[in-house]
Amino acid sequence: MRCPFCQSDETKVLDTRLSDDGAQVRRRRECVDCQERFTTREVIDLNPPRLIKKDGTREAFDEEKMRSGMLKALEKRNVKAEAIETSMRNIVHKLITQSESEVAVEKLGQWVMDELKSLDEIAYIRFASVYRQFQDVAAFRQEIDKLMSKNGKS
Repeated sequence: MRCPFCQSDETKVLDTRLSDDGAQVRRRRECVDCQERFTTREVIDLNPPRLIKKDGTREAFDEEKMRSGMLKALEKRNVKAEAIETSMRNIVHKLITQSESEVAVEKLGQWVMDELKSLDEIAYIRFASVYRQFQDVAAFRQEIDKLMSKNGKS
């Protein structure tokens, strides 16, 4: 591991811990040359399937792009960071455990909406309005009516 301060290749591990429910290894390191300390995180590197976009083009799955979209929908909502991370892990797990080498972006979008619906209904409506490209208030009303009828509200 290269030191981020002096770029030396000589570092030593001071402490190792599992974090994130065992999905990550956190290591506290010290540079042998400059004695600066820093933390690294190791995760399993799995290759998720490629995404087939609506126009037929293919692209690699970008977790940060998904995270950004979810966080925009959840902006200023009272949802715990742990719950958001759990939802993101659920989506990535679904994606990685797919037997196909390519997954339609619509399927991924539906998984995101399902997770948002369980986290916060307002965030779900926000995301759905952009993802499904609502054109008018009637589209909002229709989605809200569906949500309310599923929850037993009138």
